[in-house]
Amino acid sequence: MDRVKICLVGAGRVGRVHGLNLKNSIHGADLVAVVDKNREAAEKLSQELNISKCFDSHERALDWDEFDAVLITTPTFTHASITVDAAASGKHIFCEKPIATSLPEADEMIRAAKRASIKIQIGFMRRFDRGFLEAKKKIKEGIIGKPLLIKSTGRGPGLPPEWAWSTQKSAGMLAEVASHDFDALRWFAESEFKRIYVIAKNYKCPEIKERYPDFYDTAIVVTEFRDGKIGTVDMGCPVEYGYDARMEVLGEKGVIFMGDTEDKQARFCTKKNGMVTLAFASWRDRFKEAYVEEMRHFVDIIKGDIPPSVTGEDGKKALEAVIAANKSIQINQPVDLSL
Repeated sequence: MDRVKICLVGAGRVGRVHGLNLKNSIHGADLVAVVDKNREAAEKLSQELNISKCFDSHERALDWDEFDAVLITTPTFTHASITVDAAASGKHIFCEKPIATSLPEADEMIRAAKRASIKIQIGFMRRFDRGFLEAKKKIKEGIIGKPLLIKSTGRGPGLPPEWAWSTQKSAGMLAEVASHDFDALRWFAESEFKRIYVIAKNYKCPEIKERYPDFYDTAIVVTEFRDGKIGTVDMGCPVEYGYDARMEVLGEKGVIFMGDTEDKQARFCTKKNGMVTLAFASWRDRFKEAYVEEMRHFVDIIKGDIPPSVTGEDGKKALEAVIAANKSIQINQPVDLSL
């Protein structure tokens, strides 16, 4: 396959980021269509990306059939149906996190991909960040000895869309905000989750609690892995000060730190305020290069017939941890995971 033709399903913020990356930074791929149930949004993005084809449903795009893969950036509760339909049409699939809202949906997506012998990659961009990759390499080399404690911070400046507040349409804020953290913990631990305990509170959004009783905006997650390692996730959203994604791995002989709150491309110094460094405004800024690299990898696995480094199973394992975490919140007790 000389060039991979891709259909973008979802014309929101994440879809726009992936679309611009495909247009400007990914060789060997062509974005050929945009899909969104909001026809106006699909047309606006297709014009920005200089694409002639746009549709208001993925079914109509699949009927057109002039592409090799779909890139899914729609709300989580739509992921399963789009993936199953696309796989049945023989299309390779890139699906943004979280993979789905339930484990049966995730299983259905994985089975559909296997039946059709197509590739499915989940959008965990931290695995493609240079700093995270370097840390992973150093840990494998033994620079800090055996990892013991893995900590992940995931905080967003503003709330996700309202559908993400509802347990009927989403697996909760830990799914929508902290899926990356659960995946990164497991990636660095190289072990499976054994037990999870969570304390979650709604400190900043009492008005949401009135409509969505299960909503929380702040959480601490403590996990135990099957091989004995400990992991923690510190989640907050909205935090307002900026986008914050950091990790720390404590080993027997040392520690590795990843990520920063500061966007160090520009600093300001005045007599009144002293030296000021801006925080990252959004995930788009913090993981700009990682988003390009994960899409480059998606194109490579299709053209080169190689396995994805982030699989449907990886998406399912992160979702399973989220579901156990939500149960822990409900019963105020640790929850054991059994696969």
